[in-house]
Amino acid sequence: MNKELINIGLMGFGNIGTGTYTTLEMNRDLIRTKTGIDFEITKILEKDVDRKRDIVVSKDKFTQDPDDLFLDPDIDIVVELLGGIQPATDLMLQAMDCGKHVVTANKAAVAANYDILREAAEKNKIMFRYEASVGGGIPILNALTTALRANSFIEILGILNGTTNYILSQMTDFGLEYEDVLKVAQEKGFAEADPTADVEGIDVANKLSILISLVFGIRVPPASIPTEGITKITKDDIKRAAKTGNKIKLIATAKKENGNLTYSVRPTLIPLSHPLAGVNNEFNAIFVKGNAVDELMFYGKGAGPLPTGSAVMGDVIEIGTAIIKGAAYDVKVAGGYQK
Repeated sequence: MNKELINIGLMGFGNIGTGTYTTLEMNRDLIRTKTGIDFEITKILEKDVDRKRDIVVSKDKFTQDPDDLFLDPDIDIVVELLGGIQPATDLMLQAMDCGKHVVTANKAAVAANYDILREAAEKNKIMFRYEASVGGGIPILNALTTALRANSFIEILGILNGTTNYILSQMTDFGLEYEDVLKVAQEKGFAEADPTADVEGIDVANKLSILISLVFGIRVPPASIPTEGITKITKDDIKRAAKTGNKIKLIATAKKENGNLTYSVRPTLIPLSHPLAGVNNEFNAIFVKGNAVDELMFYGKGAGPLPTGSAVMGDVIEIGTAIIKGAAYDVKVAGGYQK
């Protein structure tokens, strides 16, 4: 049924959850003007209701029971921002089985269970979107699946983790050692208390797995991607790179050559003349090459509550608009999924 109100159930109210809520609240009038739709977050699944946050939300919106979202006939879209593979994946599948459209920023869950989630969306004739899972606020997935769909892709290179890029940038610019920069990054909130997923390249492998699925139509689980982090990089390595006109960046790469696809995540020498060499600190960038469009680069903030919330809400608005048109479903096609 066509409607001008789209209700949202939010799972998780940490940094990204509050960023999504704030994005909607501060741009509510603009979104309504552009779309003719009122979007409203009506229920929030969250264990820690009393945690101090920078925004005020009515406590009657909170619940600890997922069924309060899944079984509510008035909720159209469920947004999963819990993080981790489980129980996030099972909760998304339950939401789909209840006929809810699903949006997520969860790269670990999408990378680990890409086919299962996509097939569930197709089976239940709902929409599943995950733009924020790769590159935060950078609209790379939408571009790949819409404006660039006419291309056969040759290569993709990416700086896909703000923590590691910040560390390497600081080491490069100030001649510092890895351990010293990591400590500062943790103090500034750029790195987690346990930075393993970032500094060992695990986070980037998750994102590359998703990109490979969309760009090349091939399923490569993150564990199958050769992955090396930045923990062994020293300031002497960076000095030697500079002497040869290069920077060291943690690069995700996938390239198709003579019908073969190669891929990896590893510290890489990037010539100073390459666009990726100028991507510093917490910024991310994805460089793609297609046989028609040739070379493109997408650049921006790859993490953070508001940039990621922007991408989440972009997916929500796309689905809401489709609901109004009566065309809110995903269809499987050869090599991928058609919006």
